[in-house]
Formats: sequence, structure tokens, C-alpha cells
Amino acid sequence: MTSNLESILSSLGDSPADLVTWLRNQQVGPNAYPGVPAEYTNWRDEQRAWNEACVLFNQSYHMAELMVEGPGAFDFLHGLGINSFKGFIPDRAKQYVPVTAYGHVIGDVILFYLAPEKFNLVGRAPTLNWLMFHGEGREGVTLTYDERTVARPDPENRRHYRFQLQGPNAAAVLTDAMGTTAPDLKFFHMTWIEIAGKKVHALRHGMAGQPGYELMGPFEDHDTIHAALVAAGANHGLALVGGRTYSSNTLESGWIPSPLPGIYTGEENRAYREWLTANQYESRCSVGGSYVPDSVEGYYTTPWDLGYGAFVKFDHDFIGREALEAIAAGPHRKKVTLALDDEAVSEAIFGQFGREGLRPKYMEFPSAVYSMHQFDRVERDGQLIGLSTWIGYTTNYGKIVTLAMVDPEHAEPGTEIDLVWGEPDGGTSKPTVEKHRQIRIRGVVAPVPYSEVARTAYAPSWRSKQA
Repeated sequence: MTSNLESILSSLGDSPADLVTWLRNQQVGPNAYPGVPAEYTNWRDEQRAWNEACVLFNQSYHMAELMVEGPGAFDFLHGLGINSFKGFIPDRAKQYVPVTAYGHVIGDVILFYLAPEKFNLVGRAPTLNWLMFHGEGREGVTLTYDERTVARPDPENRRHYRFQLQGPNAAAVLTDAMGTTAPDLKFFHMTWIEIAGKKVHALRHGMAGQPGYELMGPFEDHDTIHAALVAAGANHGLALVGGRTYSSNTLESGWIPSPLPGIYTGEENRAYREWLTANQYESRCSVGGSYVPDSVEGYYTTPWDLGYGAFVKFDHDFIGREALEAIAAGPHRKKVTLALDDEAVSEAIFGQFGREGLRPKYMEFPSAVYSMHQFDRVERDGQLIGLSTWIGYTTNYGKIVTLAMVDPEHAEPGTEIDLVWGEPDGGTSKPTVEKHRQIRIRGVVAPVPYSEVARTAYAPSWRSKQA
């Protein structure tokens, strides 16, 4: 019986293609969003609400958390992230990105500086696992992991609740919930507020292309705070958002949520692979899509691929610094949105009708992602120019769009491209993949974020705060 990731990989065979095949045939689909209904009303109106009024995202269940505390916590985190901590003080937050010794991204999470010697990191498991591995036995640092609901035996025993208010009316809803004017915070700044007699930590944030707040507190206050926000939103068009809608909000805001952790190869990563158990995320996650590289390195990303180049600061020592210094000058792939042609998408959908032959890969709405990590080929004149990582439909623009990384010479908005949709050879054995045929869907490169509000309002502030 295999006990860790390294032993699993050792059993696959000697060909680099064997590891790729294994990842592509893992038996899990896209990330689950437990604890909330798939839809409260319908995902079209729920999407529309973040653009026209306000939505309440309940993030209390689907993300893992890690508390990092103690006199050595600041230096520990600084030495594992590409980010500068210059001027980083309590009641601030930043998007935190660690890389391997080879410069490949592990993942990204939101890092909350709660108080002196007290940090909270929230997001997908790979980054938190990386921190726990490096923190074992380290003096002056205490790490406490809080698993997401779907992977824990006590789903109602989480450490924190977490809500997001997003949309033009977010401040009005929070004002009514507080009974006083909502705080006017700079982006990724935090403060303490009071709702229904409970203390709440509030972060100025934005995820769906609109301004908003992230609210956090002890899980025992979950129901009280949720009820107060729903009541306050009654006069402001507040909509509750289900899992189907939540998974699609990133299409407008431009955040690529699913880089594959670059840890499956390399002697420098061996000890980490031996530390990871057979049941952890990295041993169970799946890869899908039309892009099939010769080796798993084809799926690895650098900070620049994901739009995090501005985060890379060489003002401190961190794991991967030397590798990133060697490639900093570029060229680098550039993050873009791909706006797919309406008629071409309609042809793909029309292909679902009829009884003869293989149909195109089914395209789910609003999120068409069908694995934990999606990689589809982006081509121009038949040549590979990049990778699409997230795909779905936005009601606010009436469009199927994807978040992609393309070669810089093809990144100009308006550049015509083809997306290869569907997996080769009829598809893999993932239960989310039916037998199908590949098709090509034409489209054009578009700005990222796709949302004009996100581009002109919070995105510039977000970038400057991460420097």
C-alpha cells in the first residue's frame, strides 16, 4: 500500500508520460463547494446580482485555513513567499505566493495579518501543505490547520465563518447591518466592526469585479451574522449565491484559481513528496483538458504566467529566489481573457444533438471546468501559443470566456485564436468526462480582468498593494 506521494509516483513507471497520464485519469472532478446549495434561485440572476446590486458569498466551508502564530511567524512566512513584507503590518492582507526551488508556483492564498505574531492564510490546500511541511519543528512558530468541510469528519466545527459582500450595494448592506456607516477602507486593509452585538473582522476586498467586504469571525457566530446580513440586504437587492455561481465569478475578475503545484518532479522536492500522504490534495487532484504535454513540467507555472510578476520582490531571501532571478527578464507568458465567438460556441452546443457519432465535450454552464486543474490548448494557425485554464459563461456579458496564459507576441487584445475543446482520443477516464470528440472554437484575446469595473477600480489598487 502506498503511503505517500513519492511512493505513488515511483509505482507509475519510468516514462514522464506516465505521470501525466496518472494526473489526467484521477477520479475527481472540479473543486467542490459544500455547505451551500448549488443555486438559491438560479445562477443567471445570482451572477447578475453582483453586477447590479449585491451578493452574499458564504465562504465558510470550501476553503482550508492555516493559523501561523508566534514570534517567528513573520520571518517564517517572509522566507517562503515571493512577496515583499516591507511595510506589512497588522490589519493588512495580501495575496501570498510561494514557489519551489525551481521557481514553479505552489499556489496562492490570501494572507491576513491579524495581529502581532498572528497570521491567517486561506485558500486551496497546496500552499498550506507547503507551509506546514516547512514549519515542522521550527522554533517560534505554531501552525494550526483547519481542513475544509468536505474533507473533515466534523463539518460543523470549523474555526471561522467567512462571508463576502460584493456589488454596488455592498456598503449600504453593511451600513444597515452595523447600524452605522460602513468603514471606508483601502483595498486589502482590515478593521474591526460590530454586527448584531458580535465583533467582526472586516477586509476591503473585491472578487466579482465589484467592490465589497470579506467578513470573518468565530464559527459559533456564523448563523447570527448571516441572518443579520440577509436582513440588512432585504432593501438593497441582496442575493444569496450558490456553488454554481461562486465558481464562475473569477471569469470577470481575472484570477486564475487553479495552478497545478509544481512539486511532482525534481530532487529538491523529493522530501516534500515523501511528506505528503496518499490522501492529501496533491496525491488526489486531477488534470483535464486538451493540452497533453510530454512531461508534467508542461503544466507548471511561474508567477509571471499567472499575472503575479509584480509580486516578485528580491528584497529578501526566499525559496526559489535564485531560480526566479534567472528568468525575471523574460520573456514570459501573459495572462489574458479569451472571448470565444458566439456562433462557434453555439455550434459546439448544437453538436450535442443527434444520435450518430461522438458529440463534442459537453460544455456546462456557468462553469465549464471539469477537473481540478484545467489546461486547454490555445492555438493560432495550428500552432500552440498558450493554455486556457478556466472557462465558463458570464450572464453580465452574454459570453463564454476563458482565463488563459499566452505567449507575449499573441497577447494583444483582438488577436484571433482557436481554443481546442475536449480531450484527445475520446477523453480520459474521469467520471466527469464522457466519450467525445475534440473541436476547435474560435475567439479573440481580450483584456484581463474582463470586467471593466475590475480593470479600472480595484485591479490597479490590488496590484500596487501586492508589490
